[in-house]
Amino acid sequence: MPVGSTIVAVRARQIFSDRGHPGVEATVVTQNGAKGVAVVTAGVSVGEHEVQFAYDGGKRWNGRGVLKAVENVEKIIAPAVIGLDASKQMEVDDAIIRLDGTPTKAKLGGNATGSVSAAALQAGAAGLGIPLYQHIGGVNACTLPVPGVITVIGSSRYGGGKRSGGKPSYSMMCYGLDSYSDASYAAWVVNREFARLLKEKYNQDSFNGWSVVQPGVVKHDRELWDLMVGTIQRTGYEGKVGLQVDVAAGTYYEGAQDRFVGLFSPEDKTRDDLMRLYEEMVKNYPFVILEDPLDENDYEGHGILTRQLGIEIVGDDLFTTNVERLQQGLQTGAANTVLLKVNQIGTITEAFETVQTAYAHGYGVMPCDSRGEGWLIADYTVGLNTGHLREGGTGPLANRFLQIEAELGPRAKFAGYNGIKGLKK
Repeated sequence: MPVGSTIVAVRARQIFSDRGHPGVEATVVTQNGAKGVAVVTAGVSVGEHEVQFAYDGGKRWNGRGVLKAVENVEKIIAPAVIGLDASKQMEVDDAIIRLDGTPTKAKLGGNATGSVSAAALQAGAAGLGIPLYQHIGGVNACTLPVPGVITVIGSSRYGGGKRSGGKPSYSMMCYGLDSYSDASYAAWVVNREFARLLKEKYNQDSFNGWSVVQPGVVKHDRELWDLMVGTIQRTGYEGKVGLQVDVAAGTYYEGAQDRFVGLFSPEDKTRDDLMRLYEEMVKNYPFVILEDPLDENDYEGHGILTRQLGIEIVGDDLFTTNVERLQQGLQTGAANTVLLKVNQIGTITEAFETVQTAYAHGYGVMPCDSRGEGWLIADYTVGLNTGHLREGGTGPLANRFLQIEAELGPRAKFAGYNGIKGLKK
């Protein structure tokens, strides 16, 4: 055991998250004073197969308080991991997994288990005196990812998606540049130009780079696709910047009608209708990534789309960072990329097992920081050599990537065209 890497303290507290509801913040401290801090919050679009979070219920915080999860950390998890070696992640996580004993983290809550697991990972790196990305990936951790920048988030524009949480959301992926720094600048440029064009044509405002197009402003999202293409052309990034959409189609699916209601336009759509629309999108627009384009239980449909479209198809609610769900998808060739959200599965070890299974079968991995991970996603991305991530072209995540790029110096590589499945130069 490295000198001083023994866990000596584990604390937790309820905090405000960037999602507007409480989150769990866990702190793990080692004997030599190294510390890791991690936050877990719920997402806005939550798949039905994700692990369960521990909530307080009742009236306070609309039932979403997490003091129960905090108590589970301090009274149940902490005694089990104090005395373990923070640099040995599997041992820490195995203790947590055994303690909970359920496949969905129903006993302790995935917000309790996930926060301690991620904090232990950081503490392990800090105790060894190395960056987190190096702790994860060793000497191979030197690839900077293709970043994206979000342009439009959904607002149930057409009356559907009652559970959508602001989907579909669109981003521009900046791949045809020479470095992460250049890609980050391109993300900043296209984001500002899109906001200008959106204001000019539709009188819709953007806040901190995020735009919400209100109901009745456009008749079909095709109008937004046209505006994004115009943005790319005006900024001179044709062939260097492409489009990504997180559809979260399952949130628009009404089982009783067997229809997707209000997705992309007011008309109800069958699965076949959506498939034809996706063919049009890929043929006529520079879409390079579709995320959750069909219902989250439709492995067969995702497999058909993956074979037909020849671009990156990402499973988020489809896989929920769960190795068992990924293995089901492998049987039908559903999607070709896994969205990585550590807090969907409950521990770092389980999430990274899903990553390794994806790589072993030729799938890509696309990290996302929507569950409170913050800057940690940058280190996960580089440490796991994922080659791209959802967004991360501007803001705090970009600052961390720029810092890593500077630390790596001439060893830093930019994934570029190779960072996205199916993309050809």
